Amino acid sequence: MKKIGIIGSGIVAKTLGNGFLKHNYEVMLGTRDSEKLAGWREQGGSHAHVGSFEETAKFGDIVVLAVKGGVAADAIEQAGPQNLQWKTVIDTSNPIAEAAPENGVLKFFTGLDESLMEALQTRFPEIHFVKAFSCVGSAHMVNPSFSEVPTMFTCGNNVASKKQVHDILVQFGWEVEDMGKDTAARAIEPLCMLWCIPGMLHGRWNHAFRLVKS
Repeated sequence: MKKIGIIGSGIVAKTLGNGFLKHNYEVMLGTRDSEKLAGWREQGGSHAHVGSFEETAKFGDIVVLAVKGGVAADAIEQAGPQNLQWKTVIDTSNPIAEAAPENGVLKFFTGLDESLMEALQTRFPEIHFVKAFSCVGSAHMVNPSFSEVPTMFTCGNNVASKKQVHDILVQFGWEVEDMGKDTAARAIEPLCMLWCIPGMLHGRWNHAFRLVKS
């Protein structure tokens, strides 16, 4: 049974954790406060575990980074980059700034010619980051129920790692579009802004993107 480590303890981490459990993975959620995940662990059964960031990084054959963008690098440092060396790390994070949205548009702490994922890949070159799950809300990350199969946009520098994430996404009910190297995160991360606008302005959160092809 493949082991999945998820660095984070918020709604994204728990949603993906439940998704992996549903699909027969063994899962550990990493947190600074294990008590806040006691209920999740109990409900998850024998394949659900809780540990520190470091324990989670060691545990996972594949690791998911599911923390706020502003603390993503710190979370990896706490997990120990050596424990993630050559592993696939699914980067779900977005560089959302602390400032309030403007007319429903989130503010980022990155610019158009940079991305959070690129910064992480540069800082931790021996980790195989793959961007995924960043352009949809947590409620729709696992086997979403829409009239059509939605598209998840991914990118990363390691072909084998992208294949691992592709297989997971298909299992989770997604069509996958590989947009290439980590540079493509400059375009993928801002999709979070676009996805959130209908929710921010009109309270509509039940949607996802789909790439239409001829």
